[in-house]
Amino acid sequence: MPTKTPEKKPAPKAKAAPAAKPAAAKAAPSGKPNALQQPLTPSAELGAVVGTAKIARGEVVSKMWTYIKAHNLQNPENKREILADDKLKKVFGKDKVTMFEMNKYIAAHLK
Repeated sequence: MPTKTPEKKPAPKAKAAPAAKPAAAKAAPSGKPNALQQPLTPSAELGAVVGTAKIARGEVVSKMWTYIKAHNLQNPENKREILADDKLKKVFGKDKVTMFEMNKYIAAHLK
């Protein structure tokens, strides 16, 4: 004769924690833009690619990618590499960079 094992009751559910506030709600009360939103002046070399007006760092990166894709400057064998044309060689200082290195070279051209 088979013996019945007692059924276990499920553990009581824990109360849900209050919902976290969205990141936008945590903005600094002073209203200052963060580092990516701060308008910076590009150097003449970088300005030849993204324009010479003050621009936020995030927009610079976006315009750089627009330029890279419009001029087909990604290495077809390794899309992470950017093959510099004459304008980008002045910014990067070499013939090719990885997309991870690109921000380091851009930062040197923003004041």
